[in-house]
Amino acid sequence: MRALLTFRLPLWFVLPLLGVVAIGMSLVGYVVATQINTPCTLSTTECQKLSRFYDAWQIVSENYVDADAVTTDALVDGAITGLVDGLGDRGHSRYLSPEMASVERESLNGTFQGIGAYLSERDGFVIIAAPIPGTPAERAGIRPGDRILTVDGIDVRSDSVSELQSKVRGPSGSTVQLEVLHDDGSIEQMSITRASIDIPSVTWGMLPNNVAHIHLNQFSAQAEDDIKEALIAANQAGATHVILDLRNNPGGYVDQLMRVAAQFLPKGSTVLIEEDRDGTRTPYTTDSTGLANTMPMVVLINSNSASAAEILAGAFKSAKRAPIIGEPTFGTATVLRPFDLDQGAEIRLGTSQWLTPEGEVVRGKGIDPDTLIALSNLSDIVMPAAAAEMDEATLLASSDDQLVAAYTTVLSQ
Repeated sequence: MRALLTFRLPLWFVLPLLGVVAIGMSLVGYVVATQINTPCTLSTTECQKLSRFYDAWQIVSENYVDADAVTTDALVDGAITGLVDGLGDRGHSRYLSPEMASVERESLNGTFQGIGAYLSERDGFVIIAAPIPGTPAERAGIRPGDRILTVDGIDVRSDSVSELQSKVRGPSGSTVQLEVLHDDGSIEQMSITRASIDIPSVTWGMLPNNVAHIHLNQFSAQAEDDIKEALIAANQAGATHVILDLRNNPGGYVDQLMRVAAQFLPKGSTVLIEEDRDGTRTPYTTDSTGLANTMPMVVLINSNSASAAEILAGAFKSAKRAPIIGEPTFGTATVLRPFDLDQGAEIRLGTSQWLTPEGEVVRGKGIDPDTLIALSNLSDIVMPAAAAEMDEATLLASSDDQLVAAYTTVLSQ
């Protein structure tokens, strides 16, 4: 299985993981087992607790007012979702229906059909972390910090990231109606035509004084290739300093994290330590020499930098490779392992956690920046394409105080 370091809400485990998997299988299987008189294989106490679930299933099936809504697929999906959410790791460890699993696989492979926006969670709600440049979302006026209230008239305010993704995405050329709450409190109705979206792992631009501003959007399957391409292009353009922007990066594949880290850290550097549920620790170190091992750099993080992104920031901090500027990261440093279910459904379960090279826990805590600078709105973030259009005076006067601080700091090195 390919390990994932992906971001959602950063909470922690409240049940032993193997027990959760066993109970999860029983929740679905108990209905069948009861009807064919197969004994429950758990303890008597646990079997009695599961009988309450079957009683609830019968009550819902036999009494809910809308009989058409009472389908086995819907109830099973809801039951497994509730099971995994019961861990307290809601939005990170999670159940994915066949449709949702397909959407997430597409995203990590770098392409999907939809409006083109990164989603994250803040204060218990799903928000737009950033529109993807050049997509229907950006053209329609979707901004960082926006919150989608309805999709095609359906209230989605309580949806998880995965649930909202499945509703917003759809075939290229189709139209979706959104009601959007902007950061300034205004509400806008939007009609957006979906398209086929290629998700760039990396975008970059050249700032004044030969500073390359490289934004790593996620650790998708092509992250290593894209970061190398950006570094080569930046070097050819005369870059002498680099700002690595990890803001709003939700994570991704662990192997890509290691390969990206190798571009900036010396060979043999410890990037992270994996700790499994029995306490066994395994260090991960870089195994090659990269393109920017000695270039002066600064790293930007915020509260939406998570999993692989915050692990990378922690590695830079531990190695004293670069100053870290911004806000504390989310603290979701667990490995999501996919467990396949029938019809393409998955349970993605946190089965181990990542520690800093010093062995410090990140889960539930995050990585603190060396210099704390908070932005009042996510919409204040200036992306590389926009920053590259600014002269120095305009850049220094921009609303992105984090980028301004990174720029002045890297030039002082």
